[in-house]
Amino acid sequence: METLLDPGTAELVREYVPRNATLHMLSEFFGACADATRTKIICALSISEMCVGDLARVLGLNQTTCSHQLRLLRAAEIVTQRRDGKIVYYSLKNRKIEDVMFAGVKFLGL
Repeated sequence: METLLDPGTAELVREYVPRNATLHMLSEFFGACADATRTKIICALSISEMCVGDLARVLGLNQTTCSHQLRLLRAAEIVTQRRDGKIVYYSLKNRKIEDVMFAGVKFLGL
């Protein structure tokens, strides 16, 4: 099949599109952010680290639901935890996640 693109553009596309492992990781990252509850948790944690109970109370979530969503966000390496005695505090693993969220808001014109 003949391509309509010039060879230089076709080669640029081949070089620019990430490899399978990177595509998979990007898909997992955006999939983890694709749930409204998880997005709400990410936004809250961009302000302050919190324990599950406080997150659930502030965001109006069931504590079990909040814990489940935090587990998924930890698996996606978006949030991290630290223990202080019996209390586990959650925070964003990397502050660059805020840039991603702001870029999404800007893209949507909100």
